[in-house]
Amino acid sequence: MLVRRGVQRLLTEMGAHVLPELSLATGRRADLVALTRQGDIWIIEVKSSIEDFRVDRKWPDYRLHCDRFFFATHPGVPAEIFPEECGFILSDGYGAEVLRDAPEHRIAAATRKALMLRIARAGAARLLAAEIAGVSVPALDGESE
Repeated sequence: MLVRRGVQRLLTEMGAHVLPELSLATGRRADLVALTRQGDIWIIEVKSSIEDFRVDRKWPDYRLHCDRFFFATHPGVPAEIFPEECGFILSDGYGAEVLRDAPEHRIAAATRKALMLRIARAGAARLLAAEIAGVSVPALDGESE
C-alpha cells in the first residue's frame, strides 16, 4: 500500500484517473490501471521486494493490455533489477517520481475498446458501492453535480 499510495498521488497530479486491482480479460489482475487525459492506458505493477519481482513471471502479459507499462517500488528495492524496456516509478508512500519513462506500444483498437468498457464498468460498480456505503464521492471536473 505504501508504494501504491505514492504512485496514485503522482498519477492524480498528472491528471490521470486510477483504478487499483483491475481484473483483465485474461483473468490476471493489474495492480494499478491509469487512464490519462489523452485516453492512454497505463498499467503499473507494484513490487515490494527483490523476491516479489523474481517470482513474478506474469508481468509481460500486462503489456498486451496497455499503451505503457511501468514497475513501481520503494527506495529499499534496487532499481537495476527492473527491465530497461519498462518504465520505472519510485515511490515513498507520500509521492512518487517517474525515473524511467515507459516506451509506448499502442494496443489494438478492439483491445482498447474492451479495456475501456472494463474500466468504466469497474469504476461505476465501485462508485455505486461507495455511495451505498455512505462515502461522499466528489464530481469530476466538467461533470455536472
